[in-house]
Amino acid sequence: MNHSGESIVSCPVCSNSHNYFALKVKDHSVSGELFDIFECSRCSLRFTYPMPPGDKIGIYYESEDYISHSNTRKGLINTLYHSVRHRTLAVKFHHIEKWTGLKMDHHLDIGAGTGAFVQYMNIHGWKSQGIEPDDKARDLALTHHNTRLLPAAMFDTFLPETFDAISMWHVLEHVHELYPYMHQVKKILKPRGLVFIAVPNYTSYDSAKYGAFWAAYDVPRHLYHFSPESMKWLLSAAGFQLKVMIRMWYDSFYISLLSEKYKNGQSSLPNGCMTEVISKLKAMNNKRRCSSLMYVAYTD
Repeated sequence: MNHSGESIVSCPVCSNSHNYFALKVKDHSVSGELFDIFECSRCSLRFTYPMPPGDKIGIYYESEDYISHSNTRKGLINTLYHSVRHRTLAVKFHHIEKWTGLKMDHHLDIGAGTGAFVQYMNIHGWKSQGIEPDDKARDLALTHHNTRLLPAAMFDTFLPETFDAISMWHVLEHVHELYPYMHQVKKILKPRGLVFIAVPNYTSYDSAKYGAFWAAYDVPRHLYHFSPESMKWLLSAAGFQLKVMIRMWYDSFYISLLSEKYKNGQSSLPNGCMTEVISKLKAMNNKRRCSSLMYVAYTD
């Protein structure tokens, strides 16, 4: 970083070399360390800097509170998360069937966590598989959802044009090598298949409200912090066309509750609910204000 607060590291999405300091964010989940976030002046991607390398970042996931790997129900926030999870699974399933126009075909869930969505897809007739890097999460998937997930190394072994639908629910922000990853997704997707990518949106109302306390920054596990513009740039550069951008309504409530905890030291259900209501009202007229967005895309 130079004396003006400009990063000399190229933007991971558009390779622009003019990236400016946006804010400093604390890792509230594990280490308590502070990380800088920079913003690209061209595509508007924000990214954590410096990024922990792939062989070092594992320690930042070692927390019982990391819900996608642990299935924990400890505390108000995680209890509420589980209470609406079945509904969120149904919504995701609905979007896959609606936009692919298919039933009972081949699906891959990347970053499958403890396997709930893979199980849901299989119960509803699809031939679904899941990739999950975390050993403990794969064990929980087998124990709690009777679902055998594949380790991350298997991602590169699939034959070309294998899947009709590929889902990545809050996964892409964790991936170190964006373009190689997206090229592999393109390779294993069938010609008329679709990829479903959900990521937090830092141009949302709740991000502006909570600033450095916005839980969806989740540094350093989240390496990238996407805006609609940066996601469109990435998809296009990786050989995809955006089909539709969809609001992920349920995510804003969870993020707001967790942000309240980070900002004030405890969860506040009334404040979280109020933020969610305002966030939804603003996002009704402007998708850019929605806390989380799903991008549905197909290959060129």
